[in-house]
Amino acid sequence: MPHTRTRNPSPIPEVTWDSGLKEMNETWKGAVACLGVAIFFVMTIGIIYWQVVDQPSKNWILKGSFSGLIWDRRTHSLIIQTLTEDKTFVEIDVGNFPALEVSFVKNLCWLNKTEFCYTWDSIADLKISLESEYSPGTECYSIQWIPLHCQVDFKDCFSMDNISWYGGAGVRAQNWPINNVNIALQPFVVSNLRNNPTGFGSVLERYFLGSSGVALFIAQDIPVHISIDSRKHFCLQTPLSTELVPLQYMVCVGNNIKTVHQEVGSQLSELPRELPNTHILRLPFWKLLANADSGAKVERELRTFFNRLKRHKLEEGVISINEHSTTILSDMDHESFYGRKKSTLRHIRDLPHVKLLNISISLSPYTSVDTRQFQTSLQEGREDYWLSLPSKTDGYLAPLLTRWKGKFSVKLNITNHAAVNWFLDKVSSLQAKLGVEYITLEGGEGNPFTEQALEPPKTLAGDEYISLFAEIAAKIGNSSIITAGTRSNHLPLFVRMSPLQSDWSYSGIKGIIPSILHYSLLGYNFFIPDAVGGSLSSEFVTDEELFIRWLQIATFLPVISFRTPPWVCGDRVLNLTRSYILRHQDSVVPLIIQYAEEWVSQGRPVFRPVWWISPDDPVTYTIDDEFLIGDEVRKLYSLQLLLGKSLFCMVLVAPVTERGEVQRDIYLPGSEYQWMDTNNGKVFDGGTLLENYSVPLEEVAVFQRRSS
Repeated sequence: MPHTRTRNPSPIPEVTWDSGLKEMNETWKGAVACLGVAIFFVMTIGIIYWQVVDQPSKNWILKGSFSGLIWDRRTHSLIIQTLTEDKTFVEIDVGNFPALEVSFVKNLCWLNKTEFCYTWDSIADLKISLESEYSPGTECYSIQWIPLHCQVDFKDCFSMDNISWYGGAGVRAQNWPINNVNIALQPFVVSNLRNNPTGFGSVLERYFLGSSGVALFIAQDIPVHISIDSRKHFCLQTPLSTELVPLQYMVCVGNNIKTVHQEVGSQLSELPRELPNTHILRLPFWKLLANADSGAKVERELRTFFNRLKRHKLEEGVISINEHSTTILSDMDHESFYGRKKSTLRHIRDLPHVKLLNISISLSPYTSVDTRQFQTSLQEGREDYWLSLPSKTDGYLAPLLTRWKGKFSVKLNITNHAAVNWFLDKVSSLQAKLGVEYITLEGGEGNPFTEQALEPPKTLAGDEYISLFAEIAAKIGNSSIITAGTRSNHLPLFVRMSPLQSDWSYSGIKGIIPSILHYSLLGYNFFIPDAVGGSLSSEFVTDEELFIRWLQIATFLPVISFRTPPWVCGDRVLNLTRSYILRHQDSVVPLIIQYAEEWVSQGRPVFRPVWWISPDDPVTYTIDDEFLIGDEVRKLYSLQLLLGKSLFCMVLVAPVTERGEVQRDIYLPGSEYQWMDTNNGKVFDGGTLLENYSVPLEEVAVFQRRSS
């Protein structure tokens, strides 16, 4: 029987099929695995290349109508630019923050196109919002860094590259702009520059203005330290604290520096602005250096000094006495002072002269511990009238000791209403007793708590004392004078400028115009400048040229003040003093009063930098030896009377501040205007630099603006 083989339906033997399939599976698995590894490797390299090389270093994180905020991951900077990227408003370096190696381009507030949020776990939160409450020509970015634990501090630095910065706080050697200033990191509060010459002094606001059209507002109620590194940047930094201290500020940008200041800078105070007693403007201030130990001697020196002023035809003015002489007069017997005792017939004979004197007295919130006032307050249980510390054992208040003018003293507790009323009653009584109107309140600067490394009460943190002290001054009257201001430019007060050296440096005469512009930019238009020739020295000024050039600047300021009597420098100086006082009264005072009304209604400064006319002209950004009064082209009749012709309102003042010079370079801004020299009638086109322009010692260069 033949063997019949069963047919395999598959063309491939079964055993061969099975083994081939297994071999193919293993081969393809390896190939696929290798391919996957290769693809993963290529993707990884691509991602790394994209992140490190190919990814743009700048990312838009917020956009407004004409500007936007960019994050530059390479420089760790926030940059505000126009949307067309043809103009940079400001660059803010935040590179000290430890976790910025990770680019924060992911917006946690993506649902809101006007906000950007980011969080670093357990470190900090960042929130940026685009504000739209200002005019269409201005956009503001609110930036807030919030720490999530106490060891985090923030430091944001604002670049000075191609930007001139103004504002902030006064310094010993004032510069305009502040780019050339060097200030070590320190609390941003007002200091007494006599005691702390490297600190911030006199007038301070948390407002900076940049020439690119940028304005910076720092949150008021948050402590901040500031440093200025000349020609590089200025930095905001949160202080070390056991509390969580945020860094919060707002940056506003506009078309140019003038636009942004008018739109947002003029709103430094939201309260209505009031004018002080403008009658003071006509009165020169004469500082009496009385060296007396009794009221009778002070009164005699006052009458003697008044008679000298009268003999030299300078009797119209205010005689200013210091706090020591004020204290002596206040302790003097009232009837004796006014000549009402039978034994003081000579006082009665001189009474008309005494009563005609305009006297400015000086007071402070300090009381020496060896005075009867302080001892009585302790006996009557009024320790809380003074800044005090509670005892750790039995809880009684211990007044905090400090030094004021060389004596151990205590300082008025300005948060105690009873203490404030007591102080106001004391001032009112003294005014009635001495018959005085003008009062200088000094000593608001300085915090006895921080001076002794103690934590102050929250009600007195930072510069709160200065602000509250200014409010007390306003209650006394609109003829009050304060020596420091912050958040008080709306009050009807005068601010006395910091004392200057008797020399030709920025600590002396060169610092006057930068200080004028600084004060006025921050809203303090009614200031009393330092005495002609400077007052830091204990000696009279004997440099005739310095006295004359200083007097010429002071003529165009709100008040002219003297410490060195002009007759000390000879007849030439005496005659010039009379002439410039008359010029101040007849032409400058009406001009200031007119533009004071504009400041009240619109917040525009009375004394203006040269860039006010040409805000897009870079030449004007660093001019620190010229200034403008006024702006609008209007006729002023007092100037017509002075020069005998129809004149326009705005004036440009260009004094000489270099020793031995009788010529100087003068830049006339505004190509659309013409300028007339009021000394010789010559007319020049705006946008012109007058090189080596003649300004003899007895003249000051003043130009009147005219329409072309």
